Amino acid sequence: RSCHARAPGSSPRRFRIGLAIMRRHAAQRVAGGVMRVVRPLWTNAFRSAPTFLAPANATPRWAAAAAPFANRLSFAPWRPYAAAASPPPGNAPTPNSAMQDDFLSGTSAAYLENLEDQYRADPSSVPPSWASFLRQMDAGVSGAELSEMFSAAKQGGAAPAMSYSPAASSAVSSQTIQESMRLLLLVRAYQVNGHSMASLDPLELDIKTTPVELDPALYGFTENDLDREFFVGTWRMKGFLSEDNPVQTLGQILKRLKETYCGNIGYEYMHIQDRDQCNWLRERIETQWPTPYSKERKKVLLDRLAWSDMFESFLSNKYTAAKRFGLEGCETLIPGFKEAIDKASELGVESLTIGMPHRGRLNVLANVVRKPLQSIFNEFKAGPKPAGQSSAVGGSQYTGSGDVKYHLGTSYDRPTLRGGRMHLSLVANPSHLEAVNTVVIGKTRAKQFYENDKDGSKHIAVLLHGDGAFSGQGIVYETLDMSQLPEYTIGGTLHIVVNNQVAFTTDPKYSRSSPYCTDVAKGINIPVFHVNGDDVEAVAKVFELAIEWRQRWKTDVVVDIVCYRKYGHNEIDEPMFTQPLMYKTIKKQVSALDKYSKKLVADGTFSGDEITGVKQAVLDTLEKEFKDSGNYVPKPRDWLASHWQGFKGPDQLSKIKQTGVKMETLKKIGDSITTIPAGFTPHRVVKRVYDARKQMIESGEGVDWALAEALAFGTLLEEGNHVRLSGQDVERGTFSHRHALLHDQNTGARCVPLRSVYGDSKPHNFFTVSNSSLSEFGVLGFELGYSLENPNSLVLWEAQFGDFANSAQIIIDQFISSGEAKWLRQTGLTLLLPHGYDGQGPEHSSCRVERYLQMSDEDPTKIPPDMRLDTRTQIQEHNWQIVNVTTPANYFHVLRRQVHREFRKPLIVVSPKNLLRHPKCVSPLDDFDDEEKNATEQGIRFKRLIMDKTATSRAKDDSLPIDLGAKRVVFCTGKVYYELDAERETNGTENEVKIVRIEQLSPFPWDLVDRELRRYPNAEPVWCQEEPMNMGAFSHVAPRFQTLFKQKQISRPLDQLRYAGRAPAASTATGYGAVHAEEQVGLVKAALGDGVHA
Repeated sequence: RSCHARAPGSSPRRFRIGLAIMRRHAAQRVAGGVMRVVRPLWTNAFRSAPTFLAPANATPRWAAAAAPFANRLSFAPWRPYAAAASPPPGNAPTPNSAMQDDFLSGTSAAYLENLEDQYRADPSSVPPSWASFLRQMDAGVSGAELSEMFSAAKQGGAAPAMSYSPAASSAVSSQTIQESMRLLLLVRAYQVNGHSMASLDPLELDIKTTPVELDPALYGFTENDLDREFFVGTWRMKGFLSEDNPVQTLGQILKRLKETYCGNIGYEYMHIQDRDQCNWLRERIETQWPTPYSKERKKVLLDRLAWSDMFESFLSNKYTAAKRFGLEGCETLIPGFKEAIDKASELGVESLTIGMPHRGRLNVLANVVRKPLQSIFNEFKAGPKPAGQSSAVGGSQYTGSGDVKYHLGTSYDRPTLRGGRMHLSLVANPSHLEAVNTVVIGKTRAKQFYENDKDGSKHIAVLLHGDGAFSGQGIVYETLDMSQLPEYTIGGTLHIVVNNQVAFTTDPKYSRSSPYCTDVAKGINIPVFHVNGDDVEAVAKVFELAIEWRQRWKTDVVVDIVCYRKYGHNEIDEPMFTQPLMYKTIKKQVSALDKYSKKLVADGTFSGDEITGVKQAVLDTLEKEFKDSGNYVPKPRDWLASHWQGFKGPDQLSKIKQTGVKMETLKKIGDSITTIPAGFTPHRVVKRVYDARKQMIESGEGVDWALAEALAFGTLLEEGNHVRLSGQDVERGTFSHRHALLHDQNTGARCVPLRSVYGDSKPHNFFTVSNSSLSEFGVLGFELGYSLENPNSLVLWEAQFGDFANSAQIIIDQFISSGEAKWLRQTGLTLLLPHGYDGQGPEHSSCRVERYLQMSDEDPTKIPPDMRLDTRTQIQEHNWQIVNVTTPANYFHVLRRQVHREFRKPLIVVSPKNLLRHPKCVSPLDDFDDEEKNATEQGIRFKRLIMDKTATSRAKDDSLPIDLGAKRVVFCTGKVYYELDAERETNGTENEVKIVRIEQLSPFPWDLVDRELRRYPNAEPVWCQEEPMNMGAFSHVAPRFQTLFKQKQISRPLDQLRYAGRAPAASTATGYGAVHAEEQVGLVKAALGDGVHA
């Protein structure tokens, strides 16, 4: 510890600084375990003579003189990893290339001399950290104390308290280390919990007490420490803990911490586990000198805020009694949203797909998406003119049943402030809050697929939420959970919470268990930015930051705009009933526009007249558009924006097409999709399955359900149609029948044989089969959104069991069954719902087909006037199709029919379970081709009804052969047919009892059922089903049979249809196997003539 003499001629400045550094490491050794260190790289440099014996103009001579001192330092007890091949993770020495301003490099030493010369001339001309360092040197600080400060900057410690006495120098290391650690904890406390003291509530109703972890006294600091300078630099950190600016006073640190984390923005990001992501945010959040908005930017914000504010007040004045779910209290959403669009365009984004609830929707439509103001005003008056009076020429004039104006969507290509263009699409949605979330995500994923946007940088989803809904609706977490799944991710979603601080009439403490409504988002390591909704510049800042985050890290991000709701849940609701104190404050509240206007005038940015001019320009435009809306006529694109180019509406004829495929094509594709690549080792059972399928193709016989589905997919793929199938366990199939994705038993590699159809000519996932998360609501919504984007695809969702679909009932009820009628949105989405009574109990038997049938919009009392093949528009005119097919070939044709038509309709497939391996549920390959050799063959197209196996004519006219010998005709649907047929064969009653399968339940095959009733005029009609009487299809078919009985050519008693099935029940099925078997035998016997239940 004695001071060594410096070499003759060496620089005194360099020598004392270098000596100070070495003494610092000696002090660490004496500290006795207070800090464990790895041997610094510079000690090796001391021993490397060539490094320090370079020419005099580049090598500090004091380094050579100090080398003997360095060699005397012993680090052995403090370097347990010195002999290891590599240092342990997290404790690796920092390479020289990563260091900044290393004192012991020749270049930096020369730099230091120049820096000291500058300091002597003007102390303010050097960085504050160096000024402090040199100032301490001049004050006579000892080498040990001086090196304490420098090394603290390098190691992340704090500056020691300088006693300037030799007695204190021995304790300085321990004291400095403790203070450094405490200061770092204080900084971290602000980074973690500073948001809890942020000024977020515009109403200032939240009563806050400073958390103990944000009190400097907890860490041993007092007011006397405010002017002391500390080193807070830490390697590989950004922001406050950065090596770029290591020296600050405690007062400066606290001031910046409060400004950054306790201002009008509250940042939550320290829960994120990725260090680089946290550093990226810190670098942008903890900016020492934030860039202020220019006058031009402030004018843009003012104009956008004026449009947002005055649009609402204009509607309020014109339509005082109308519900509009206005944005008052969160008007800053509009300028913030538009800033996000501008930034997104700047970062290469081409489209935004938006989903949002009703609050503020009209404002977003008008000011963000740019829906014509005349159209919005017209909707307040009387809505669009009825069909037939539209100006549409040569196109569909179908207007559907419509929806309220704050549920409607639209799309628009709009220019951005910075010279780009952006396609904005606002997806229509119901009042069910958050239900649209995954619909938007799915639509965005489809955009990315069709536009080859592999990293998701060009197409973004934006979801707006209410505070109560974000914390209360489970679909929010389902959406977040899907965000990083390989076949569902879109590279991040921008979530915007319009935080009214009240959920309808419920206060937050009664509507959630977490401090923030956004806390659910922290479960997936994404940042949350809370912002005061009255500070438009702060709102704009976080929106830009959020978009930058999404584009950089491709994950979700949440912006929580803490605001208020000026009126009640709607404009005619009385909020004082439930929130009297809040609304007394709200009534006194000054709008964000007025606050910002006053601020701009006060700081001299604009004059009062300039502010008035901006507002007057907005008002003049609103008045003009309102006046012109009196004669507004909806343009075709306004109504038909959702119709794809060339696709037809419900009022336009679309001819029925054949769905059969040439035999040579079937053989080629069949061979391809049943071939497992060489070198791939499937499970031995799967190998047998694929070998059996190949034999089916080669022989042309015995094609089962799974192979029929694969052939449908393969032929569609070859024709250039994208196919996507998802759901729980769909890769293998719930019942181990599909095996569309194989796993190598040795390597775990994955193989999808259907992708061999297109090879490298299409994107890898042109055929997608993917197991989903354990979600129905979210995943079905996703697939619906996916299907909305492009009609040239077959998108399917399969429930694990059919009754599990009731977890997604909102999507089914509000979107799939009624979306076209409400919003003119066509979709060809196909639902596969496993169904069938085989003794598995109440939850694994029924897909609740009665619910889907009940939602069918077909009139059971009216027979369509034209049921001819070439002119039939029955399916087009109704909302969806429901089928319960009984042969693999018919399943093949109904899937292909979804794509081979000029319109799109949802398809509900009541799919089988035990028919998947039933020996009689097979089809010959001839039934899949494009030729129909006889009347009993299945080929060419889907069969809505399959006549009895003894029938030989499909004629519907007078040439139909009449069978007078039949005593009973049993109508049924689904797998019960095979049990009926087996029992009939056992009884030998094929001539007396006929069995007719209704394959398409809705729309009802009126013409074909009419034909069968006429074919068997003496036969008693029976409806047989497995389900209880109050379930299944009985209540759907019974009134339709009655309508047919009234027809002159049939003329039967209205009550003639007999019922054979289970009695009415509360539960779908019994849980007792013996009871199930007894019931099944009973209903089959009843149907065939033994004790029919009336």
